Amino acid sequence: MLLRQMKYFVAVVVRGSFTEAAEQCYISQSAISQQIRALEKELGVELIHRENRRFSLTPAGEYFYAQSRGVLEEVDAIRRQTIRIGQDDELRLRIGYLRCYSGQELNQAVAEFSRLYPEVSIHIVNGTHEELYDLLRFGGVDLVLNDQRRVFSDKYANYQLLRCGCYAELSAGHPLAGQASVELEDLKRTPCILISSREQRNTEEDYFKNTLGFGGTFLFAENLEEGRLMVAGNRGFLPIESVGTLPPAGAAIRRLPIMQGGRQLERNYCLFWVKEQSNYYIEEFARMLRGLLGEPRDDCRNQES
Repeated sequence: MLLRQMKYFVAVVVRGSFTEAAEQCYISQSAISQQIRALEKELGVELIHRENRRFSLTPAGEYFYAQSRGVLEEVDAIRRQTIRIGQDDELRLRIGYLRCYSGQELNQAVAEFSRLYPEVSIHIVNGTHEELYDLLRFGGVDLVLNDQRRVFSDKYANYQLLRCGCYAELSAGHPLAGQASVELEDLKRTPCILISSREQRNTEEDYFKNTLGFGGTFLFAENLEEGRLMVAGNRGFLPIESVGTLPPAGAAIRRLPIMQGGRQLERNYCLFWVKEQSNYYIEEFARMLRGLLGEPRDDCRNQES
């Protein structure tokens, strides 16, 4: 009995259709039907009772399906563990994330990953979008948590995390603070505070002004703590995205959705890594973080980070 036949049988049962199972397994419908008939012949029992275009499982089929799922899951676990052991010379994971990121799930993912893989040394850096992009391009990190700003590229694999709503953090004493939301146009009369290194200020300002449509004047902070202190002092507003669970804004700050054209402004966040340098640890961390952020979504197309 071949594992492939078990895989075909499970796919048919899960999909409830020979046609859809064949598409999932990248073979023809006639081929998957032949493989299951060959499986039944080898076992000497009927697994699927066929009637016109419909089918049902026999008692033997029900048992074989339940056992096959367990076997296939165990085989996949063996495969992944074998790959991990074979890559034990790469016991390092270097992660980059945006300076303006403030969600709690990244910390949770790092802690959980370290618990499961204590042999892996984790190195973490932060930066602006462009700084992270350069680190990834030139081998300074293995993967980055970044927003999407560039066109698609086959060189990079990406893992979509969230399509995130944009918010403005304002002082509780700001005239707009009492509203349920704030229009992007109305924010142009308030300085926009960006989290950026000194070297990347012009790049960040250009992106927020010319791509996202933020207007008015711009102020800069080196990190989130400094930016929020500036907000509390009513020096301007801080744009942030809801990449997971944000910490409470605090009594001195109000966090309002930024609206444009009747809808909340959104941005796309992904994990990016170089395709040719992908390994078990990178993919495992990516799955872990996306699981913490919510229901898994279909992967984005490959794109430049």
